[in-house]
Amino acid sequence: MSSGCPGKNSWPELVGEAGEAAAAKVEKENPNVNAIVILDGTPVTKDFRCNRVWVWVNNSGTVIRTPRVG
Repeated sequence: MSSGCPGKNSWPELVGEAGEAAAAKVEKENPNVNAIVILDGTPVTKDFRCNRVWVWVNNSGTVIRTPRVG
């Protein structure tokens, strides 16, 4: 599914990686976005933004969901 946003918009290959390293890779591969590392269960806004990628991590800092634009 296309988000309508420029650049790469999904990073399934980062699941299982360290959160900070994953965020850096997201921003390198799509300079239009700001990747934000966030602990699973933290409340976030539900609005869709082409310049934001949530990088969901567990308590160990490991990515647990596919980072995607939104």
